[in-house]
Amino acid sequence: MSIGWARALLATYRWAGAAAYPLIGGYIVWRVSKGKEDRGRRHERYGYTDRARPAGPLIWVHAASVGETIAVTGLIEHFVESGINVVLTTGTVTSAKVAEERLGRRVIHQYVPLDLKPAISRFLNHWRPDLAVMAESEIWPMTILELGARRVPQVLVNGRLSDRSYAAWSRRPALAEALFENLAHVVAQSELNGERFRKLGARPVTVSGNLKADTHIPPANPDVLANMERMIGARPCWAAVSTHEGEETIAADVHDLLRRRYPDLLTIIVPRHPDRGAALKEELTARELNVARRSANEPITTKTDILLGDTIGEMGLYLRLTEIAFMGRSMAGQGGQNPLEPAKLGNVVLSGPNVQNFREAYRLLTERGGAQLIRDKQMLAGAVNFLLKNNDVRAKMIAAGRATVEEMSGPLSRTLQALEPFIHPLIVKSRLQRAESGTG
Repeated sequence: MSIGWARALLATYRWAGAAAYPLIGGYIVWRVSKGKEDRGRRHERYGYTDRARPAGPLIWVHAASVGETIAVTGLIEHFVESGINVVLTTGTVTSAKVAEERLGRRVIHQYVPLDLKPAISRFLNHWRPDLAVMAESEIWPMTILELGARRVPQVLVNGRLSDRSYAAWSRRPALAEALFENLAHVVAQSELNGERFRKLGARPVTVSGNLKADTHIPPANPDVLANMERMIGARPCWAAVSTHEGEETIAADVHDLLRRRYPDLLTIIVPRHPDRGAALKEELTARELNVARRSANEPITTKTDILLGDTIGEMGLYLRLTEIAFMGRSMAGQGGQNPLEPAKLGNVVLSGPNVQNFREAYRLLTERGGAQLIRDKQMLAGAVNFLLKNNDVRAKMIAAGRATVEEMSGPLSRTLQALEPFIHPLIVKSRLQRAESGTG
């Protein structure tokens, strides 16, 4: 396929999306029924809003889910402190809550419009962004094409392409080039990802490292933390966090294997999707495990086997209750979860082998002794047992993990440097407008 044909195909896609727009309502209603959409704000998915556009320069930042939202928080704070308005879009209810907790009213939050021409056009007509900053792997053809048609600079930050996505785009190189040529800059999170974007036609491409290495440590309410530490006492404890379906069963199996040796063992399970809490408690209770649900404020007693962390925004709490953390979406799922937060908070990081989305971070952590990759539940049980028994080894691995994350710091400043040609004119414009209005 030639580049000309690819551009024609993308133009056809734009109008096909417009034709499909009237049919999408049933899909949104279904997502609302499953708790995947905010019922009161579902109109935002069609590009409608009840918020006024503020005067002055405005940057549209998009981060799909919780991890991406946390990763771009530092960038957003810099934009806001420079006097630039920010509209932050996310795609999930949980990421919206994280945005509220971490950024509050400093930004305008909206749910991301559907990648269909009527919704995107309506969104862009209202907000008129001066710059669009997309996080990680958010490559939406209609959005990219509509921004390109309006000559709005688009920058992909913390960019990555999974093995599957790269293989798919590689089979359609002309289509990839016709799409990626609309990007003004790609700031990739690793050399591997940078090379992938270059091969697919993106220019220019720079490498910053993973923005998640520069994120703030997740907070915890000190009073709640002290109370939970009091309830747990000196009991041996480990955690399986950001788990996906099937990994809670693995954690329960590990608990059963280990409590023969540690009768007072406490296992913390933090599902990636907290709305599964009720079903998980029922499943775990059926295994004759005593479960305390955090969302129901159930106390941890000497009989509690499992603390079920089915809440939003309390990862910092759960990671402070243990020194051993297994990261989910890596054994029963694919891609892995961010190991940098647990390493920062003093945890030995354990993970299944499927860590494609965080390959570089896990490579560095395992090479330096701060993390270990696990094949199966038997190996996981053995690793947790070894770490519980050997305090010195656990302390050395914790220190290695913290040192590794410290070595990885700097992606935020490198990303801001790459963004400087786009940001500086907006800062100047903002200052001039404030001076003219007498508010500067």
